[in-house]
Amino acid sequence: MTRRLLASYLTLAAIVLLALEIPLAIVFARYERQDLTQKVERDAVALASLFEDILEAGGPGVAAVIGPQAAAYTQTYTGRVVVVTAAGESVADTSEPDGDPRSFADRPEFIEALQKGRTKTGIRHSATLNGDILYVAVPVASGGVVHGAVRITFPTSEVDARVHRAWVILGAIAIIVLGVSALVGLRFAQATVVPLARLERAADAAGGGDLTVRAPVEGPPEVRSLAGRFNQMVGRLGELVRSQEAFVADASHQLRTPLAALRLRLENMEAGVDGADQPSLEIAIGEVDRLNRLVDGLLVLARADSGAMTAERIDLGALVDDRVALWSALAEEQQVRVVAELAGPVAVHATVGRLDQVLDNLIENALAVSPAGTQITVSARATAAGAELHVRDEGPGMSDEELARAFDRFWRSERTQTEGTGLGLAIVRRLVESDGGTIALHGAPGGGLDVAMTLTGVPYLGPAVR
Repeated sequence: MTRRLLASYLTLAAIVLLALEIPLAIVFARYERQDLTQKVERDAVALASLFEDILEAGGPGVAAVIGPQAAAYTQTYTGRVVVVTAAGESVADTSEPDGDPRSFADRPEFIEALQKGRTKTGIRHSATLNGDILYVAVPVASGGVVHGAVRITFPTSEVDARVHRAWVILGAIAIIVLGVSALVGLRFAQATVVPLARLERAADAAGGGDLTVRAPVEGPPEVRSLAGRFNQMVGRLGELVRSQEAFVADASHQLRTPLAALRLRLENMEAGVDGADQPSLEIAIGEVDRLNRLVDGLLVLARADSGAMTAERIDLGALVDDRVALWSALAEEQQVRVVAELAGPVAVHATVGRLDQVLDNLIENALAVSPAGTQITVSARATAAGAELHVRDEGPGMSDEELARAFDRFWRSERTQTEGTGLGLAIVRRLVESDGGTIALHGAPGGGLDVAMTLTGVPYLGPAVR
């Protein structure tokens, strides 16, 4: 974000510099050339006035008089001076002071000056000088009669050099301004981005369950306002979570104790109940047990939602062996086998006790639907992305509609005859997702249900917390 803000500042500064410096450089170059043209034209007019009487008088001594004066100008200003008669024959040429006279009558600027009596200026390329030159041709006339013309040519290299220096100076100014803009923009960007980054880290921490975190109230007014409201929100969420935890603790005490007392009273009544009322009493005791399981399930979900527990490295293979051994005795009474399949050592990062509950719930659900003579398989293996944990049974499985609703709280399949609260799979999913894992239900090969989980894997370092 800092780079984007800095790039926007520099882009804006560059646009402003281009909008100011390019027109300035163009105007400066145009001014320099116009200034040179005006100076050369003024000098040519002055020389024409100086030579007017001499050219009008004519005679063989014209060159001897005009030549030195033209040479004096060239020595002072470096411009080339050519003076011609009305016929276009040169009487002075500072580039060839000792040369023979030659005709310039066919040159466009002399044609304009001699035939039309007008001053002619322009810039053209000179092969001799290998550069551009400025020329000014001025007619020498009196009483409406043209007696000759004066042409001054001046190289534009000096002007071009000044224009080039101006471009370099403007470029250097632009670089300096962009550098200063970058430093100032970086300071402004950091003043905005750093508080936002700290606010983002605080939001990540709050999203991970740490509701004690607070964002520093700093930076621009908008960011300070946002940080203040974020802190208020997190504080309010913390109060709500603490209220929920307090409710969970109260519910644990207020609901468990009366249900335990109610079950004890019902059991004490068994001795005094005759045979006709015995089924009703057993149903009542069963309902109390179901309420106990429901309360336990709700308490587990509430604790999982609070996210107050910390994760550790867990030896998943040892955990699977432990839970399979625990449930094997009960499974044998139902003539069902519970086996573990481990593809090498594997460790995961999870909250202690949560995976135990996950496996207990899944194995219990599998036992409830597994016919005699079938098998429940609990498998675990390490993967490139972490670890996989599967619990497969050979029961009736689920339809697509049932698979879509299986994780809903309090939902129970109409096809099963087992008693339950409808919270088992909802609890399992919440416990798995609380540790950053995923869970999905699939049809097992050959029938049954495959509960597939992906967990956060860690390097296996030997036996760990189970």
